[in-house]
Amino acid sequence: MRKVSIFTLLLALIFAGSSLSAQETVELTIATVNNPDMVVMESFTEEFEAAYPNISLNWVILPENELRSTVTTDVATGSSTFDIVTVGIFEVPIWAQNGWIHSIDALAAENPDNVQPDYDFDDLLEGVRLGLSVDDELYAVPFYGESSMLYYNTTLFEEAGLEMPEQPTWEEIREFACTLHDPDNGQYGIALRGLPGWGEMMAPLTTVVNTYGGRWFDENWEPQLTSPEWNEAVSFYVNLINDCGQPGATGTGFTEALTLMAQGQAAMWVDATVAAGFLSNPEQSQIVDELGFAPAPVGPVEKGNHWLWSWNLAIPMTTQHPAEALQFITWATSRDYIQLVGETNGWATIPPGTRVSTYENENYLDAAPFAPVVLDLMQTADPTDSTRDPVPYVGVQFVGIPEFQGIGTDVSQYIAEALSGDATVEEALQRANDATREAMEEAGYFD
Repeated sequence: MRKVSIFTLLLALIFAGSSLSAQETVELTIATVNNPDMVVMESFTEEFEAAYPNISLNWVILPENELRSTVTTDVATGSSTFDIVTVGIFEVPIWAQNGWIHSIDALAAENPDNVQPDYDFDDLLEGVRLGLSVDDELYAVPFYGESSMLYYNTTLFEEAGLEMPEQPTWEEIREFACTLHDPDNGQYGIALRGLPGWGEMMAPLTTVVNTYGGRWFDENWEPQLTSPEWNEAVSFYVNLINDCGQPGATGTGFTEALTLMAQGQAAMWVDATVAAGFLSNPEQSQIVDELGFAPAPVGPVEKGNHWLWSWNLAIPMTTQHPAEALQFITWATSRDYIQLVGETNGWATIPPGTRVSTYENENYLDAAPFAPVVLDLMQTADPTDSTRDPVPYVGVQFVGIPEFQGIGTDVSQYIAEALSGDATVEEALQRANDATREAMEEAGYFD
């Protein structure tokens, strides 16, 4: 074996550094959501820029509703503000079919040197990868994936002599919530999203509708929001929050509810499984030793109660720097990045739900007792069979059609009026149904 002198290695490094410095620095503007995992990603900017000194990162971090409207408008109009956008599993196939985002498979084939070494696309969880593909072509890479489940404060349950069933029902959750509700002392029986938005309030609420036997549309695309099942589910949700939940619910989204749970102010919370890592982190949570979890509650119908979702990084067709964007998104969704987060912030806090190897990593399994539960929930959530009655759409907590982004947000606004007492549930659902029918008619769903 030929020996290489230290002098020769130093010369090689110097020439390599000179070559890199000679390249013009490319600035990538990244639009992302202000969820904790994305904030962590932004915190590793220096590490990425040190590894790739020819690329600098400019971050635009927005609340979920604002992110969706901003990036959708930007990409749809070809404004080219962003080089990388954070999009949900709902948007990716629609945007791909519209020609708004690059094929990751095609970019990787054209720019193999800009793919993170040992990236291994085959390591991505099958269900998530399928959701991000059109005709077997990958159009985004997953940053984290999730289902939904129930979190509860074990100390509060023990002190009240309560025991969480293996599979709780919504009626049992209401009973527990109202038993533990003590607003005079800043303790709420449950925290649930009430912030308007199709991806905010409507995500958990749609799972409640599913498990009460409801559906958004019948097989002819007629809206079903005035059905008895919708009325029962929405009435239950509204009454549960108003009777035994947090105040100011219409201002509570994922981030606000996470804060209530982490600070010990909420006895229970039904929401995204991704929150388990943050609730298990002593630097972010006051209930690390009091955290219990269970499957998302069911109603009369035991299906559609937990969702499948991922936040993903995609590259708009309008970017002038697709190769550099590919470099970043494959770095940020790689096993190397997961290792970096685990070693820096603790293994329970890594972005979950994207890779098979994550759930084979002993460091993660030792730190995250919830990991096998989350994986099972993600693998059993079925977007093709989430309702009691037949439907013409795919999706658990959303309807996989382009119009749903506007429809879901409009419906959530009407339901927020019921939640705040400005309308009855019946009035809100009638207005929501009428608005949905009009939107579907304008979109050409009816003859």
